[in-house]
Amino acid sequence: MLTPHHQFKDALYAQFARIGKTLSAPKRLELLDLLSQGPRSVEQLAEESSTSVANTSQHLQVLRQARMVSSVKKGLRVEYRLAGDDVSQLFLSLQGLAESRLLEVEPVATQYFEQRDAMEAVASDELLRRVRNQQVTVLDVRPALEYRAGHIQGALSIPVDELEQRLGEVPRRRDIVAYCRGPYCVMAMEAVQLLQERGFSAMRMELGVTDWRARGWSVEAGNDTADRSDSVTPPRNPVTGSDHDL
Repeated sequence: MLTPHHQFKDALYAQFARIGKTLSAPKRLELLDLLSQGPRSVEQLAEESSTSVANTSQHLQVLRQARMVSSVKKGLRVEYRLAGDDVSQLFLSLQGLAESRLLEVEPVATQYFEQRDAMEAVASDELLRRVRNQQVTVLDVRPALEYRAGHIQGALSIPVDELEQRLGEVPRRRDIVAYCRGPYCVMAMEAVQLLQERGFSAMRMELGVTDWRARGWSVEAGNDTADRSDSVTPPRNPVTGSDHDL
């Protein structure tokens, strides 16, 4: 017969297990990853995760029951978002645990990126130093809605599928650092490949906004990318008159 102490523990662990059960479906993890970039409708989530609207809706209901996502009605559609920063922190912790404990993670990622001739990502601390010293142009190549939801301070927004048509907006005399959703996102890789082919000095950063925010670094929200691109332009050198003195 269970003692009151063990009855209490069983009831408590049963609640903890609800979170584990909720995270046990790969598609639900993908939905959490997408929502960590910004709010979305079920239709948008279905399209981006290559899942039917019906299946996506079912996964969202499971996430809602575990109170990991919330929803708000906007006009005729329902918009979903993470229930709190602790949910995105849990996702990052889960990802980090898998990377450190599961030997299969690295080969899967390495093979995928090697097949696409991916370039090495710049170290996050080096990028932070260069951004703070106004030595690079930071390029956010995610969809515009994700940029509006939150982006690295001073970043210029050009979604990767618009980049070729908007190359004129990218400073040629600056080093370019592109980022997207995190270490397993290929948008920054594709952007850097295009930029390098067009003669730009470009590199990719493996950190995304969620990783950036988790480190306590500046994240801002908003629409105006033109003004923000100017915010990382260094002042003119009073001796040489140059606006690019690295």
